[in-house]
Amino acid sequence: MTFYMDVPEEQLRKERAKARELRKTSWWKNRIAEGRCYYCGEHFPPKELTLDHVVPLVRGGKTTKGNCVAACKACNSKKKDLLPSEWEEYLQTLSHKDHE
Repeated sequence: MTFYMDVPEEQLRKERAKARELRKTSWWKNRIAEGRCYYCGEHFPPKELTLDHVVPLVRGGKTTKGNCVAACKACNSKKKDLLPSEWEEYLQTLSHKDHE
């Protein structure tokens, strides 16, 4: 069962605006210049990396440097709005399927 916080739309708008601003900073440009996805560890050209909130905005996360990571589009799409613990569970189910 997935629990979602009732995050007001106005708060989501503010956090998304902060994310747009964060993408313009040298901190973010340095992050994506490394070219590594936070989740899978693979290397990608900077333009192929997206900003992901480790704790998603709809789950109460904030747009802070400590909560924003560079992720490849595939991982970001798969992770969606999962919390870190839920993402780990998802990865565990994948690894179990690989060993069957």
